[in-house]
Amino acid sequence: MLTDGAGVPLALAVDGANRHDKKLVGRTLNNLAVTRPARQKQNMCMDKGYDYPDVRQLVAKWGYTARIVARGEERQAQERVPGYRARRWVVERTHSWFNRFRRLLIRWEKKVANYTALLHLACAYITLRAAAVMG
Repeated sequence: MLTDGAGVPLALAVDGANRHDKKLVGRTLNNLAVTRPARQKQNMCMDKGYDYPDVRQLVAKWGYTARIVARGEERQAQERVPGYRARRWVVERTHSWFNRFRRLLIRWEKKVANYTALLHLACAYITLRAAAVMG
């Protein structure tokens, strides 16, 4: 899943739990719901699971700058800089919001299209809630 800075879902890709994260980067970027501004340089914050040359090349091809920080470096930055906040936290928070939808917590649907539809419904709800349209 790809989110913006506020945690609003922008793209998602569905695959098995035993699939490595780096293999879904291309599909996730292809599923972007909005077009990004071409003139603005944008960062993509990722964890150490995406630290591969082919992932960095793919992200750069899409016009993003990959920000991949190891957990140890993050802890050191928290000690050096007062008020430092991890950038990956936004994505983890959005995953937590998805886990609040009981139907999504455990995948019972056999068809990928049905599960994807439920994910899109949850994305719409999260987006409307973030836009303060819903309470």
